[in-house]
Amino acid sequence: MKPLQNQPDPPPAGGFQRTFGVEEEFLLVDPVSGQPVPVAEQALRRGTKSPGTGTGPALALEVKQEQLEAVGPVCSTLQQMAESILLGRVMADTAARAVGARAVALATSPLAATSTLVPQQRYLKMAARFHLTLREQLTCGFHVHVHVASGEEGVAVLDRIRRWLPVLLALSANSPFWQGTNSGYASFRYQAWSRWPTAGPCEIFGSLTEYRRHVEELLAAGVPLDEGMVYFDARLSRHHPTVEVRIADVCLEAAHATVIAAVVRALVERAAQEWRAGVPVPRVSAAKLRLASWMASEAGVEGNLLHPLLYAPCPATEAVQALLRYIRPALVSSGDEEHVKLGLAGILAFGTGSHRQREAMVNSQSLTAVVMDAVEGTHGTATDPHHRPRHLHAT
Repeated sequence: MKPLQNQPDPPPAGGFQRTFGVEEEFLLVDPVSGQPVPVAEQALRRGTKSPGTGTGPALALEVKQEQLEAVGPVCSTLQQMAESILLGRVMADTAARAVGARAVALATSPLAATSTLVPQQRYLKMAARFHLTLREQLTCGFHVHVHVASGEEGVAVLDRIRRWLPVLLALSANSPFWQGTNSGYASFRYQAWSRWPTAGPCEIFGSLTEYRRHVEELLAAGVPLDEGMVYFDARLSRHHPTVEVRIADVCLEAAHATVIAAVVRALVERAAQEWRAGVPVPRVSAAKLRLASWMASEAGVEGNLLHPLLYAPCPATEAVQALLRYIRPALVSSGDEEHVKLGLAGILAFGTGSHRQREAMVNSQSLTAVVMDAVEGTHGTATDPHHRPRHLHAT
């Protein structure tokens, strides 16, 4: 994880404004063939700096030369977040264009690709330790950081948001193709990512001491090389006073990313409120959460999910409705309720990036065309302006 940048503007008077920031990982592709191209280091050297005095996004390398990451600033409002996400995409694409490529928000490459390691010492050690898992690891995620007042509050939040994370995966699903084939999953990125030994859901921690003990035991086992390789679906940041939610695919459309960031902020606030009020942690096993995440990875929002409260199969709309009811008090406090309701309804009505990719494939019968359509979706209009999504109801 790369550090979040700077400090937020002072929040407006009235209403809750817990600060948050995001990291978006992009594929770098050839603008004609759609094939991933290993130009990240060159693109980073040619990339533009943030405007002003470092108050905007910054670009960073990831593990592969076919990837570039936009690391957003700390934001106080949803409007700031939306602008930051759009600017990060512009900056990544401008850097890519400077070396003859495009930056595209795809969580996996639709076309078969052999990826190239960024030659940093840590990545070289990872390659020697994890073999084919790292060689095939060309996936792009969406990480949301939300401020917490202390490590204890952070762990209390982790314990309480875990049952909702599979719904976030379903809402972000944007990786139906893998190595040139239709995977059958809405998010095959999550399947590929789950090959890492520390990836996925955790059991309840209960305290910061227990969280730290658990991480130390994982490191003592000698499997992860360092704490940065503790790839929980959500974790405490090593460098910032934040909870880092890591389960989502990078979203094809910037509007979807903005909505999911707002949902994550509201989840963290709602969980913190419950902790302060002494509400017990829901006792859900990691095994059940793994099933819920598998279903979300397979179905996205176009099939059944496991209901976050009942743990029985239900239409995706019902799971999203339950999520919206849970976070509504925090959304009202932040002033984000209407935007989030419309945004979630739009995702349910028109589908995630996975749906758009599959539709492009049906229409074109060309994976190259799928990538080119995704380039337009990354930097263009999110939805058909002639359609209005149905409203979701949180009450």
